[in-house]
Amino acid sequence: MRLTGGGSAPRPTDAPTGRYVTAAIAVAAAAAAGAAAVDPDTPWYRSLRKPAWQPPAWAFGVVWTPLYASVAFAGGHAGGRARGRERRLLAASLAVNLTLNAAWNWLFFRLRSPRAGLVGTVLLDLSNAELIRRTARTDPTAARALWPYAAWCAFATALNASLVRLNR
Repeated sequence: MRLTGGGSAPRPTDAPTGRYVTAAIAVAAAAAAGAAAVDPDTPWYRSLRKPAWQPPAWAFGVVWTPLYASVAFAGGHAGGRARGRERRLLAASLAVNLTLNAAWNWLFFRLRSPRAGLVGTVLLDLSNAELIRRTARTDPTAARALWPYAAWCAFATALNASLVRLNR
């Protein structure tokens, strides 16, 4: 644990458990913000033509739970190894990524715009690549933990693109 100047108290995010707790809170907040916008039972969503390969609605919650856990692990683990400017950049990259993750639900479901959702998920894919790149510089193990998340987001991009194509 690092002490800040003048003998002040340690910062909570400097403690090993503090880093994981901070990352878990950030991920949980993004998940909750995104989930607040999702309503697959609306007449609008039900009326959309969907590809045959779209998973059932219940599968999304089952898949996202461990993916969010892996993002929290990676954020806490890599955040503990990064120092100074790299730590700040890693935290910013994670914050942008989580914001884009939550925003997709609002773009797609609340705006009722598969096209806006597609733009959002492409930006999320780019953010995933940057987050993995930045994480790998500090902690390759944490970066590997992000691969399933990035893969699922890429699948979501393909699904979103299919929804745009089927619902012109």
